[in-house]
Amino acid sequence: MCGIVGYVGKGNALDILMPSIERLEYRGYDSVGIAVSTGTEIIQLKKKGKVKTLEEAVKLLKNKNQINLGIAHTRWATHGEPSEINAHPHSDSKKEISIVHNGIIENYSILKKMLEDEGYQIISETDSEIIAHLIAKFYTTNLEKAVMQALSLIEGSYALAIISKKEDKLIIARNGSPLAIGIGDGEYFVASDVTAFLEYTSKVIYLEDYEMAVLDKNNCVIKNFKGEEIFKEVIETKLKIDQIKKGNYKHFMLKEIFEQPNAVQNCLRGRIKNNKVRLSINIDFSKITRIIFVACGTSWHACLVGKYILENILPIPIDVEYASEFRYKKLFLKKTDLVIALSQSGETADTIEAIKQAKKYGAKTLGIVNVVGSTISRQVDSGIFLYAGPEIAVASTKAFSTQITALLLLSIYAQESLKQKANQALINELKIIPEKIKEVFASIDQIKKIANELKDAPLILFLGRGINFPVILEGVLKLKEISYVFSEGFPAGEIKHGPIALIDKDVPVIFVATKNNQLGKTINAMQEVKARGAKIISIVNSENTEINMLSDYVYNIPPSLEEISPLLSIIPLQLFAYYVADAKGLDVDRPRNLAKSVTVE
Repeated sequence: MCGIVGYVGKGNALDILMPSIERLEYRGYDSVGIAVSTGTEIIQLKKKGKVKTLEEAVKLLKNKNQINLGIAHTRWATHGEPSEINAHPHSDSKKEISIVHNGIIENYSILKKMLEDEGYQIISETDSEIIAHLIAKFYTTNLEKAVMQALSLIEGSYALAIISKKEDKLIIARNGSPLAIGIGDGEYFVASDVTAFLEYTSKVIYLEDYEMAVLDKNNCVIKNFKGEEIFKEVIETKLKIDQIKKGNYKHFMLKEIFEQPNAVQNCLRGRIKNNKVRLSINIDFSKITRIIFVACGTSWHACLVGKYILENILPIPIDVEYASEFRYKKLFLKKTDLVIALSQSGETADTIEAIKQAKKYGAKTLGIVNVVGSTISRQVDSGIFLYAGPEIAVASTKAFSTQITALLLLSIYAQESLKQKANQALINELKIIPEKIKEVFASIDQIKKIANELKDAPLILFLGRGINFPVILEGVLKLKEISYVFSEGFPAGEIKHGPIALIDKDVPVIFVATKNNQLGKTINAMQEVKARGAKIISIVNSENTEINMLSDYVYNIPPSLEEISPLLSIIPLQLFAYYVADAKGLDVDRPRNLAKSVTVE
């Protein structure tokens, strides 16, 4: 879950590495480091904290040297606490090799003991440092050969970038963690996310597992781990540098919340023609006997919404699994099963492994991802891209909305596949939903007021029924992620089975009470909560006198079909979480202990 960048070429590496690693700070920000080769030595600078802590030291170094080769890293700790000594890059004892690493070395303890028995001194608590020592162990005059020998001993996941003071080369390798190469004019860029080098090039090569590249300013040679040279397609990314800037917004999260109307519009664009859905997938739902959704975090909540929508169309069982559990379960998959993987980044480690498991059994696979060229998009049989644009804030917002949009499109596609009459009302409402989302922002000052009033609450409960249940789970996750307020979400009917014991006058309760056939039951839960003195905040899409009487605050969203309602009801919950965190003075975009893409297990 760390950020990696590298550069080799005719430019000044420090001018490129520092802004590049800053763009990847959302992938990890507990420590940062840079290593450059001057031709005679490797200089490493490392600091605990964010990228800005390194700026002064880099400025002094840049004034003294013209440097054309280097690597940098921003860390999210796995092995070893955040500290300067545990920060990357890591070197061998002679300071001849320097490496940056994203991933986990599973046989770390065995390799560490072997190296220590041979007299190597391991100074950090990380699993990554042993990679530098292993390469040094095998290195004589050929860095590429030494890297391949070291990799033959390593078990686990990694994206690696390696330099040596003896060679003007940058070597990278991938197994289980993302890594891309940017192609410039007499220069090459490396990063764990293409957003790092968008300012310099739009030409990208994505490495697959068990591939490596040897780069100098004139050449890019890609090989498999057998040493065989392979051809890789150069892809022109459509991302633009302006898309990853904050603009006039205080935080990326707020910007991305407000981008949701456009994101949903982009997800829909070109996919509804002549009142029919057109997706670039080839799935005959009449031949599917079961659907299994796999995902993590926010994407898992979107899957719950998708289950609710598709269950009303398809006469087959639909399951939703945490990818981290699915990959280790005893599976009973068949060739007639469809496994649908959701991931914003397309690089979520557990979800990638879940897809691999599904393919072993011959099940059909469908990916719903945001990042074109991501690992999941390349592994699945077919896919639906979200086209939400880059999502920089750690707390996901527009990915959730576009995932639901994609699932709504999939539901109509399934109807057409089954020769059913398409849900024309749903198609009509999808066409206008971006405008309805904009309407939700009209009462934003009300959300700010509620957030300021409740920011110090010791506990906040969220309740909803039916399709509203996954929506409140997503609202809970947003609040926990960025404001650190303890919150829990329950189906409203479950309040009597334990959670009501938590309620008193100091525990506010947020209800998503949009119109559905269970609204009366939700109102019953409101009455039970009100009887215990709790403050009630209700999100509604229809006029209801009883809800108005029971609630301290009522937030109105536009009326909609039940299937569409999550696209509207999630917005006030996202804004509430944002304004609570902002009122508490927290770093909204970089919440503690979290990173954007979970690319390690």
